[in-house]
Amino acid sequence: MTDVVVIGAGQAGLSSSYHLRRHGIDHVVLDAEDGPGGAWRHRWDTLRMRTVHGIYDLPGMAFEQPDEGAKANEVIPAYFGRYEREFDLPVIRPVQVRTVSDDGDRLRIETDKGLWSTRGLINATGTWRRPFWPRYPGQETFLGRQLHTADYRGPEEFAGKRVVVVGGGASAVQQLLEIAQVAADTRWVTRTEPIWREGPFTPEYGRSVVAMVDEAVRAGLPPRSVVSVTGLALTPEVREGIRAGILDRKPMFDHITPNGVAWDDEAFDADVILWATGFRHDLDHLAPLRLRGPGGGIVMDGTRVVADPRVHLVGYGPSASTVGANRAGRVAVRELMSHLTAENLVA
Repeated sequence: MTDVVVIGAGQAGLSSSYHLRRHGIDHVVLDAEDGPGGAWRHRWDTLRMRTVHGIYDLPGMAFEQPDEGAKANEVIPAYFGRYEREFDLPVIRPVQVRTVSDDGDRLRIETDKGLWSTRGLINATGTWRRPFWPRYPGQETFLGRQLHTADYRGPEEFAGKRVVVVGGGASAVQQLLEIAQVAADTRWVTRTEPIWREGPFTPEYGRSVVAMVDEAVRAGLPPRSVVSVTGLALTPEVREGIRAGILDRKPMFDHITPNGVAWDDEAFDADVILWATGFRHDLDHLAPLRLRGPGGGIVMDGTRVVADPRVHLVGYGPSASTVGANRAGRVAVRELMSHLTAENLVA
């Protein structure tokens, strides 16, 4: 039994734990990973720090900028690990949370390591475990390989292949630029025209983007990703990719054939389709609480779930980025403190 359970030890979860520790609130952090780093542990080996969107310091410990050529999947997990040790955060891993259900005035959390009973929950599970695979006619007939960007490990395995990259996000662009250097041919397809963004990704710009996403979740709409609002940065590598014709966006194909993809007036033979189509929020374990509204979203007030004030979502909607995660952890703890205090007064 504890006052608060945090699920997930990525940036939002660690920020939450830091503020809970500062205020002396009894809590645990249940993390499904084998070690620190959250989703960063699974980024592809060729993702370097120079192409990573801004990493914001966790509260109380600066992130010392490494060499631009350092691997993101090593540098950031190492930073998270130092942070956990420095503040003696109560992270327990690996723990797979199966369900969260109502248990009177408490919440019951069932895991593969036993049961927890808590008065408040901060859910920081992010999206990495829920890759989104869209469906297109003929997809099951394709004779080549299909993989999601979550399974991408580097460009080497695409050498000499004809590759279709599907998706309009930063991962699609970065992976396509790598693959094009070794592939026989590539095609880039997206549902909508890409929006290119000039200038640096400043904290001020990040906050304005977070505000737009926040407006949607307050209305109970399924959240758009923060990256989908920011547009794609025109880095030197991206500019060169546009000039070279690699980032020559095509509209979505109409159907998939055994040998590739096809539009009404064109076809492209392919060996591989890489679905860089994003992720969905990992919230299935909260299903017993019935938090979703008729439109499929969860009505939020800041980080608080309006339908159940014991539950806070961080790393969801406006806080699903490094720019929003720290603030979300602080806000969630402040509001949970008020809720727990009010409970004690009633008792």
